[in-house]
Amino acid sequence: MHVLVTGAAGMIGAKLARRLVADGRIGAREIARLTLHDVVDPPVPEGAGFPVETMAADIGDPATATRLVADRPDVIVHLAAIVSGEAEADFEKGYRINLDGGRALFEAVRAHGEGYRPRVVFASSVAVFGAPLPEPVPEDHALTPLTSYGTQKAICELLLADYTRRGILDGVGIRLPTICVRPGRPNKAASGFFSSIVREPLAGEEAVLPVPDDVRHWHASPRAAVGFLVHAATLDGEAIGPRRTLDMPGVCVSVGEQIEALRRVAGDAAVARIRREPDPAIARIIAGWPRAFAPKRALALGFRAEESFDEIIRVHVEDELGGRIAV
Repeated sequence: MHVLVTGAAGMIGAKLARRLVADGRIGAREIARLTLHDVVDPPVPEGAGFPVETMAADIGDPATATRLVADRPDVIVHLAAIVSGEAEADFEKGYRINLDGGRALFEAVRAHGEGYRPRVVFASSVAVFGAPLPEPVPEDHALTPLTSYGTQKAICELLLADYTRRGILDGVGIRLPTICVRPGRPNKAASGFFSSIVREPLAGEEAVLPVPDDVRHWHASPRAAVGFLVHAATLDGEAIGPRRTLDMPGVCVSVGEQIEALRRVAGDAAVARIRREPDPAIARIIAGWPRAFAPKRALALGFRAEESFDEIIRVHVEDELGGRIAV
């Protein structure tokens, strides 16, 4: 089986590549070849028992999509995107990468004609929903994005369903919660502070909190996100049905509850490293996002996430800090 991962230099893409190399298979099918794409050369995991190729190219260029699917990969995991804050700040870039790039990939698959129908796993977002929202958000709620990023993801969800209905590809979309705790340095995502108020204090550094403590949100760990992607690649299309995008499970907590979880795991010294500095622009974006879901279909299909935010913090400590916390 040939697997293609776009956006493989990103945090989730790189972790997914390492998982695929470590497992050597997706479900019952062995991986024979792995192609990793991003705008820069993605890192190649060590120890692969099969060829791993990399490609550095702009997903917004239709020629890139043509090259990526030239050898007809069996599974395509489409992660390539720019994040919410950047898509809001740069309208043209957001649509070129997040929408045009996705459609170009689907069209490149279509160009191969009958006889080629890969499983396409598309990473969507809870940003496809916008206030006012019920709580929890039901699975059949209308897509009402209030940001350009959410709009771009929503359009790609509709395209994924239509290209699947037409038999061009076999698509599965997964609406990722906010992934927390993200390792590394902050990115341009409006949601980045959810990670930084945990990540930086655990590393002995100060973090800035731009929103009030009562802001609630839906979270899952990077480990869970990789698990979602791998599981989505194995699902029976008939079991999914015509609604091809699923709300992923997660943990609903307030910022204040995040901070108390940090206190339980790492103590008062870690919490003292959080500095409150309101940012109305970020608060406005976050206010329109959903806060909790009832992901019954995803749970019935076998998707799993953490049960508490304490568990999410411990996953970060295990996976990124070697089990050690700065004091």
